[in-house]
Amino acid sequence: MKRWLWALLAALLAVTALLGVLWSREARWSRADYCLETPGQVWGVAPVPAGATATCPASQTVRGEVRRGATRVEQYELSGWQPAPLLDALTAGGYAVLSRIPDDGIQEAAVLNGQGEQLTYVADRLDGNTLVTITARGEH
Repeated sequence: MKRWLWALLAALLAVTALLGVLWSREARWSRADYCLETPGQVWGVAPVPAGATATCPASQTVRGEVRRGATRVEQYELSGWQPAPLLDALTAGGYAVLSRIPDDGIQEAAVLNGQGEQLTYVADRLDGNTLVTITARGEH
């Protein structure tokens, strides 16, 4: 009977460990920073500039696309109208600007290329502040 009890205990521990591993893998998708592959880095290539706060889209659709690997996205908020700091960080990190729609005081956009991928960079004026969204197609 003691062997049976030890076998049951071992099985319960194995199931608990498996559930823990699954939960930790799934936990990323419920966090507010689910889209950041390398926290503290802009697109994994340069430090986040001072004054920029990383965010992720709240949309469940976007969250699903990122989870499936169809899209990659990072967002940053900055105080006031500051469309350049994150673009400068990307170029310092090795991305080249292919085309650019200049700052018109409302929006600035650019397409960048580097490290085998093409990025879309959009800085929008949002309530007097700046919301920068960087996107790329996923691996699929």
